[in-house]
Amino acid sequence: MKTKILIIATAFILLLPARAACQGMPVYDNTNFISLVKQLLESGKQTAEMIKSVKFLKDAKEAIEKVSSVVQQLRAVEEIAQNNQRLINVMQNDLQDILNSPYIKPEEIDRVVASFETIVQNSLDTVDFIDEVLSSDYLKMSDAERAEILKAKELESKQMVSNITTKTKRYRDIISFRKMQDKVNNRETEY
Repeated sequence: MKTKILIIATAFILLLPARAACQGMPVYDNTNFISLVKQLLESGKQTAEMIKSVKFLKDAKEAIEKVSSVVQQLRAVEEIAQNNQRLINVMQNDLQDILNSPYIKPEEIDRVVASFETIVQNSLDTVDFIDEVLSSDYLKMSDAERAEILKAKELESKQMVSNITTKTKRYRDIISFRKMQDKVNNRETEY
């Protein structure tokens, strides 16, 4: 029995490599090969088109970001211009009324003018700075960095408008108080 198993095992071992070698090389059909090449070419074309689409979308995204940045810059500049116009209006109208009031003492006029002058000078400096930022490459900054600086200047401009409004209100309150005080002090008493 052991000899039979040994003979079968030997035959199996001898036939195994022969059977493995009999598998042979794959045989390709010419039509299948041509079809495979066509599929590969078509796949290559589709890949090239996808690459072009990705590049186009990337370029479009960059263009949109640039336009968005420019729009932000324009809005900030527009807001700063409006705030400067408010400052000019205050200087032309309100400050003139305050200075012409008989309730502002002559020694106070210089202080009033100086307090408004500081705000106006800051406003003019901001306009000069904005002109420099927009007209040159100002230290080779990107559009996003330029927009960020303009946004900060816009906030400063809003603060200046707030300051000048507060100062105007304070001086108007002083004038109103002095006017009321004058009426009280100079009223006629009828006892």
